[in-house]
Amino acid sequence: MNVAAFTQLFITEQQPGVWLITLNRPKALNALNQQVLEQLASAVAWIENQPDARVLLITGSGDKAFAAGADIVEMKDLNAQQARDFSQIGMTTMHRIENSRLPVIALVNGFCLGGGCELAMACDFILAADNAVFGQPEVTLGVPPGFGGSQRLPRRVGPGMAAQLLLTGEKIKADEALRIGLCNQVMPAEQLLERGVQMAAAIAKNAPLAVSHCKRLVQVSGDQNIENGCRMESDLFGLSFATEDQKEGMGAFTERRKAEFTGQ
Repeated sequence: MNVAAFTQLFITEQQPGVWLITLNRPKALNALNQQVLEQLASAVAWIENQPDARVLLITGSGDKAFAAGADIVEMKDLNAQQARDFSQIGMTTMHRIENSRLPVIALVNGFCLGGGCELAMACDFILAADNAVFGQPEVTLGVPPGFGGSQRLPRRVGPGMAAQLLLTGEKIKADEALRIGLCNQVMPAEQLLERGVQMAAAIAKNAPLAVSHCKRLVQVSGDQNIENGCRMESDLFGLSFATEDQKEGMGAFTERRKAEFTGQ
């Protein structure tokens, strides 16, 4: 597949190993229609197949929105079965991002509502511009979230705060999103991409398999008791000693030189 095939996205390599997907529907505030969702899932798979890929960034084009939500124009006349099918397309895309072998960072600029907030939460963590606005306002449209918001939001901010946001449909600004733990950092909008690339580069220089193990361990930490989680950690810690990256990393440390990881 060629990058040019993704008509609703821009795909660029910001520096070696650091890839950026930009949602490209600025006139629609980057709303998530079926085509965008399907192309986004395919783009993640395409980037994962690039031999040097280490980290993925996702953002929205323009200065008004990361993604203002799922496309209401496309949704409004769906029947119940069609709506469920559309939800499943969105769910598949969010799971694809969440389960990517790559760390995925959302760079949120402007509106990040409904499906857009669900997309951001499917990423490993969120960096936000100071103009970002978050929310799950689906109840104001007569529906619950459809792309995983009811499940990921409590895991991010706790059940009480999640219930408040889901039941009221209220929108919150970046500073409040930071306070409740929905995003990790807030910065001026003009610094968002630079900070994202900087953080991605810090991740990309580390051992890819170890990074992947850390991502997986964090993901499962909320779904099992601590004994099982620690057992999984021990298993992955042990397996890492069968890798070239472990030999390189510890060898470089003892030899006082910079490690050169290959993901092997």
